[in-house]
Amino acid sequence: MRTEEDFMRLALVEAEKARDINEVPIGAVIVLDGEVIASAHNLRETEQSAVAHAEVLAIEQACKKLGTWRLENAELYVTLEPCPMCSGAIILSRIKKVIYGATDPKAGCAGTLMNLLEDERFNHQCEVVQGVLQDECGNLLSNFFRAIREKKKASKQIEKLNG
Repeated sequence: MRTEEDFMRLALVEAEKARDINEVPIGAVIVLDGEVIASAHNLRETEQSAVAHAEVLAIEQACKKLGTWRLENAELYVTLEPCPMCSGAIILSRIKKVIYGATDPKAGCAGTLMNLLEDERFNHQCEVVQGVLQDECGNLLSNFFRAIREKKKASKQIEKLNG
């Protein structure tokens, strides 16, 4: 039987696919009855779409596969804590459980800034598990953004030399 870490490693593979095409490296998989039914990674830059987050794309894929918008017994594994938009999509799709890796201090809505997923004022709540493979998930993101900063710094230095 697969563990939460096993499924998070699959989400990390998706995140690496995003990184490899210069997208923010976030990956998601949706599991139903122990089987992966959907997987996706960020495509915001590729699609030029504000809503092309890994979670939303995976939810759309799972709904199409199952032929229903209700994902009541599904679990979502995602490498970064869901943002407000993704948390809303998770609630509306009735996902049972969300397992995430790294916390998001700027947009996290599964416990960091707020916890939309377990808020009893909504008509649906889902269980939240934080920190599964947190270091691996966080390092992937940190390394991605560090590389971007280093490229920008190098470009500025070249501009100064050519000045």
